Amino acid sequence: MKVLGIESSCDECAAAIVEDGKKILSNVVATQIPFHAEYQGVVPEIASRMHTEWINRVVDEALLKAAVKIEDIDAVAATAHPGLLGSLLVGLNFAKAFAWARAIPFIAIDHMLAHLYAANLEYDNIEYPFLGLLVSGGHTIICRADNFDDIAVLGTSIDDAIGEAFDKVAKHYCLGYPGGEIIDKLAKKGNASAFNFPMPKLKSDHRYDVSYSGLKTAAINQLDKFRNDTINEYSEEDIAASFQKSAVDILLRGLFNAIEDSGIKTVVAGGGVAANSYLRAVISERKDLRVIFPSLSLCGDNGAMIAGLAYCYLKRGEHTPLTATASARVKSYRNIRSTK
Repeated sequence: MKVLGIESSCDECAAAIVEDGKKILSNVVATQIPFHAEYQGVVPEIASRMHTEWINRVVDEALLKAAVKIEDIDAVAATAHPGLLGSLLVGLNFAKAFAWARAIPFIAIDHMLAHLYAANLEYDNIEYPFLGLLVSGGHTIICRADNFDDIAVLGTSIDDAIGEAFDKVAKHYCLGYPGGEIIDKLAKKGNASAFNFPMPKLKSDHRYDVSYSGLKTAAINQLDKFRNDTINEYSEEDIAASFQKSAVDILLRGLFNAIEDSGIKTVVAGGGVAANSYLRAVISERKDLRVIFPSLSLCGDNGAMIAGLAYCYLKRGEHTPLTATASARVKSYRNIRSTK
C-alpha cells in the first residue's frame, strides 16, 4: 500500500510516499527558512502563503522521485493538528481534495504522534510500552507510549518549549535562525562551564515536568550573574555551550525521573530538537537504556512520518471523514502525574 503523506504544520512544505508504513519511496521537504530568517522566527502569514504556492510542486516532485503515478496512490494523509492554523489548512485541504478526486481513503494525522512514529521508518522491533521524548520548537513532552495512537503524558514544559527557548536566546544575541541548529554548532567550539545557569526548582508532583523561562531569563538578562568566577572573558560560543548544556540537562532530569519511576528502559525521541548533538551524546551514555533517535532528516517536519503513521490506521481499517478540519492546538492525551 502506497500512502502519500503531506506535512504543512509550520514552515516546511513536505510530501512523501511511503509503502506499507516502512519503505520510504520519496521524502521531499521544501524549507522556508530563507523567507523567515530576516525576522528570526516564523511569520504565520508568510508560511501559509508559501505553502499555497509550493504544495502542488512538492507533491509532484514526491511522485516523480518515487517513480509512481497518481493512480498508484492508495491513500493520502495530512497533518491536522497541532500547528499554525493557516499552514495546516493548506496541506489538509489539498489532501482532502486529492482523496475525493481519486476516491481513496483520507487520514488526518496528529503531528506529535507522527514525530513519535518517525523512528519506526528506520528501526524494527520497537516494542510497546516505551518512553517517548517529543522535543520541538512548539512542544516538550515526556510520555509513555502504549500504541502508535495511545500515549500518556508524564511531563511537559510549564512555560516555553525547549526549541522555543533555543530560538529566543539565539534571537537575542543575533546568532541567526533557526536558533537550535546554530547554537548546536557554536556550542561545539565553546566552554560549557563558562556559565553556571540555574536548574528550575519544581514541586515533587512535577518530577517529569520541565521549565525554561528561568534559564532563558538568566541567559538573556542575567548573564554576568551566572558567569563562572574563573572566566574573565567569554564568547558567543561559550554562551551557546553553557545554555545548551543547561537546557538539555533540564530535559534529561525529567526523562531520567520517568525512567526510574516507570522501569521502562526504551526511549524513542522525535521532533526537531532530537537532532541536537549534545542531547544525543549525553543520553547515549546510558548503557542500561535502548535509546532510539531517527536520522536527522526524519527529526524535522517531514511527510514520511505522516504517511508511515497513516498506514497504521489504514491497516486497522480506519480513515477520516472529509469533513475533518484543522486545529492549532494539540489534542488531549492521557495524563499521568507523579505521585512521588
